[in-house]
Amino acid sequence: MTDSQKSDETATGTAPDNQRTPAPSPAAFAARRPVPAPAAPVPGAAAPAPAVAPPAAHTTPLEEAARFARVEEDGHVFLIVGSEEFPVGQYPDATREEALAYFVRKYDDAVSQVMLLEARVAAKAPASDMHKTLKHLAEQVAERKMVGDVLALDARIEALGSSIKAAEAAERAEAEAVRARELAAREAIVAEAEEIAAKDPASIQWKTSSNRMNELFEAWKAAQKSGPRLGRSNEDSLWKRFRSARTVFDRHRRAYFSQLDNENAEAKRAKEDLIARAEALSTSTDWGNTASEYRSLMDEWKASKRASRKDDDALWARFRAAQDKFFAARQAANEVIDEEFASNLVVKEALLKEAQGILPVTDLNAARKALQSIRDRWEEAGKVPRADMGRMEAGIRKVEEAVKAAEDEHWQRSNPETKARTNSALSQLEAAITSLEDELAAAEKDGNAKKIADAREALEARKQWLETLRRSAQDFS
Repeated sequence: MTDSQKSDETATGTAPDNQRTPAPSPAAFAARRPVPAPAAPVPGAAAPAPAVAPPAAHTTPLEEAARFARVEEDGHVFLIVGSEEFPVGQYPDATREEALAYFVRKYDDAVSQVMLLEARVAAKAPASDMHKTLKHLAEQVAERKMVGDVLALDARIEALGSSIKAAEAAERAEAEAVRARELAAREAIVAEAEEIAAKDPASIQWKTSSNRMNELFEAWKAAQKSGPRLGRSNEDSLWKRFRSARTVFDRHRRAYFSQLDNENAEAKRAKEDLIARAEALSTSTDWGNTASEYRSLMDEWKASKRASRKDDDALWARFRAAQDKFFAARQAANEVIDEEFASNLVVKEALLKEAQGILPVTDLNAARKALQSIRDRWEEAGKVPRADMGRMEAGIRKVEEAVKAAEDEHWQRSNPETKARTNSALSQLEAAITSLEDELAAAEKDGNAKKIADAREALEARKQWLETLRRSAQDFS
């Protein structure tokens, strides 16, 4: 076997003469050619394009392929490239057409793989492993162990190299853009966590903020699990900040609720003391003083701090129960008393009606005597039911005030000082009127119209005052 045959057997897997099977057809050869696996997606890139279906196998007609080959009688095949010839290999014990077809199928296989790569580039499939496949194809074509338009195939491979480089650059740019967006999203998670952790523990809404911090942590874990890698330094730095914010938040929350527990416990102790005092008073029958003490206890309760919601409700129920016990007992006692006082009410109703008959006061002395008699019998009648006390006291007070007003009016009329002042004023007015009458007569004599008018106006006013004082003076006589 010649050296070229040995090389061909190694490259193509051709069997020795006594074991060779008939040469497969181009279609059958293409069918058993393995399809390259799709490239792995770039971390953080957009979702990979759907798998690209392999194009139909390329087939070069033998008449066309004959332009690029020379076949000898013994099965040696030579590739013609321009003015050069390259020994391709030997296909012995076969016709020239069979020998040519064998090496054309190698060319067609390479063209089919180039077509598949072109289709993947056009479909924007991941380009991460295309360079390796293309390099292997370029090396195969460069060996010139196939028959076909290898120069055209070289040009397509070169163009594919440029296209794949451009695709890789685009993928890198997209991956960087995705990483930039992911970095911004992680930064936003960290920034919000830091903002929550920096809030004043005294004013923060702990339930809402805790839920939000948990949501941020879940978002962080999801990004770590399925998001693109951001680089160790970025991820470590962001995680340290996020972890620190969560630690500060948890420390503040524990401190706040620890203080709240202490305050609740203190408030609970204070209210339990109030309850003990309220329960001690619940059996008292000193109705007036005890009711006052309960009002003071209620003021203290309102001014005290709240315990936890659960404790505060239970404490209030106990405090309220102690009050209710006392006031229920007082109500029962009052009802018994009111029943005893019902007969007194009948007597006072009659006395009030009698008192109202005094009005209006026309004879002050008679009114005084009648009212004093009614007052004596009013006191003797005793207490009335609590519900009627206000109404009865208001009724008798109205009569008393009317009699008192009549007394005051009588005193004003009989007051010597007031009477003396009135007589003095009368004398002064009479003198003033006499003087004004003289002035009027003098003005009339002179014929001075202005002085006449002024004197008449002043004289008329003094006469009206004099009449009023005289009527008042009659009341003192």
